Amino acid sequence: MRTSSLALRNLLRNRRRSLATLLAMTLGLVAVLLFGGFIRDITYQLQSDYVQRTDHFQIQRKGYFRYGTGNPAVYGIAAYQEILSSLKSDVGLAPMLAVATPTLQFGGIAGNFAAGVSRTVYASGVVVDDQTRMEEWNDYHRRVLRQHLALSGTGPDGAVIGTGVARVLGLCAALGVSDCAVPKEATASAGAALPEDIASLSASSESAFPVSAGASEPRIEILASNARGAPNVTAVSVVRAEFQGVKELDDVYVGLHLAKAQRLIFGNGPPQVTAIAVQLFHTAQMPEARARLETILREAKRDDLEVIDYETLNPFYGQTLSMFAAIFGFVSILIGAVVLFTIGNTMSMTVVERTVEIGTVRALGLRRGGVRRMFFAEGIVLGSVGCVIGIIASMLLAWLVNALGLTWTPPARIEPAPFAVRVAGEYLMIISAALGLVVVASLSAIFPAARASRMNIVDALRHV
Repeated sequence: MRTSSLALRNLLRNRRRSLATLLAMTLGLVAVLLFGGFIRDITYQLQSDYVQRTDHFQIQRKGYFRYGTGNPAVYGIAAYQEILSSLKSDVGLAPMLAVATPTLQFGGIAGNFAAGVSRTVYASGVVVDDQTRMEEWNDYHRRVLRQHLALSGTGPDGAVIGTGVARVLGLCAALGVSDCAVPKEATASAGAALPEDIASLSASSESAFPVSAGASEPRIEILASNARGAPNVTAVSVVRAEFQGVKELDDVYVGLHLAKAQRLIFGNGPPQVTAIAVQLFHTAQMPEARARLETILREAKRDDLEVIDYETLNPFYGQTLSMFAAIFGFVSILIGAVVLFTIGNTMSMTVVERTVEIGTVRALGLRRGGVRRMFFAEGIVLGSVGCVIGIIASMLLAWLVNALGLTWTPPARIEPAPFAVRVAGEYLMIISAALGLVVVASLSAIFPAARASRMNIVDALRHV
């Protein structure tokens, strides 16, 4: 306690230099915490996006994740309703379960035969109400800007397509897609009749889903291979074109109602799905929930199924976190080096100015270890004060940024996202950064303290 008090008095002797050093330390800590808070918010944002789209877990047939996209009918989950019922009624899993919903994904060809154009697509059949609830997941209480799905409130033959699909199929004018010049080929073949074979297949499929009278949405036909390997066609009404964030997905995406997709792939046979998506209330519940899901499948003797988490389903998530961790570490090291040399320079100048004082206390009997402890304590006190000021300043600045309500559009996003800095509540990040600053301040005092302790008493006393 006496050493700390003496260290504080020594720092106050040259207030201007101490304040300049303290300012450098505070700015360094503020920079680290604000940058770390921004990265932390991006992490939560990415996790929220993937959990809202693919849920925490998906139950799939073994092998589907690697090979099933080429032939989803082979990897369909039969009797999926029984599995859903087991999940929702399980005593251990039900309290953690936010949404459990089936999905069906497959590849096919979408055609606007009235314009004489078609293209390959990747279709996703979903239960719209469940999908809407999935989109509302907000475990980290982030500011919500997302709107409900365009399929909400549409008929059973409604569909949503990517803007890239709309451009290729010549539906820009009908769907209000901008930056879309109509190709000459589409203009030349406009008004072509639907081929007879396609028309007959479409008519047989539409008997289960009659078109609503007075529907004004543009129509397209989707051709896919059914469970028996034969081609099947269905017609859908396109209610909207939405940009999917990534051009590769935007150029092939088609969203359908689940029943419509099942009819196309499985016909009159028992309906199946390619995955059962499971969303939890909190991401922290994942280990417990995974264990319970595997137990339920084992008890149901469904050894043909496996549980895959969202990080495995979305490799980009882990790669992005690794990249940000590397950037944050590099920036922290650079800032730490600047602070280290700033404090080291301050301590070195202090040693020079207090040479006579060092010689005096050494002549009075203070050992070399006492001199080292005195300068070391000054570094710790300086670092501790800088931590307190830096943490308070970081929280205030983060609050100000968040209160401004700024938005930005990150890569692979469909719509703008809140621009936020998450510092308050991130105790691990705050403690780690503060301890790092104190360690850097302490290390910067080691060399000057060692040099001061090795001074010859006589030479120090006659120093001018």
